[in-house]
Amino acid sequence: MPPPPGRFTRLLARSPRWLAPAAVLGCLAAAAGYVTIANPTDSTADATPTCLLKLTTGLDCPGCGGTRAFWYMINGDLPAAARHHALFIFAVPFLVYVYVAWVSKQVFGKKLPKLSVTPTMIGVFLSAWLAFSILRNLPWAPFTWFYV
Repeated sequence: MPPPPGRFTRLLARSPRWLAPAAVLGCLAAAAGYVTIANPTDSTADATPTCLLKLTTGLDCPGCGGTRAFWYMINGDLPAAARHHALFIFAVPFLVYVYVAWVSKQVFGKKLPKLSVTPTMIGVFLSAWLAFSILRNLPWAPFTWFYV
């Protein structure tokens, strides 16, 4: 026999269907606002890295350049965004579609065509991300193009 629902569970059951999508959208808007105000592209060459991996090892982590790519993307400069993190820019349309499909089902009760992502596709994407993470840290051309 399951335990009786707690206060938090009862609160979630009574909340409107649009609350979770609105909360996610609010978080994304807050992140976009912060990135717009902070402008991560303004850092100087001698600035201390904020990434712990880069600070301790000097290597770019798998996510390095993602914030700058996001900044360039929301400012409409897709080539510069792809220069800073190509795989992030590749993934954004899929993430937007997943969010829109979730919102349409959650709020409006309408199902969009399901995005069919197989385990093989996920494996290929993660392998490409791993290869990108390794290649961007190699110190000779043509891999220095990936260095941010």
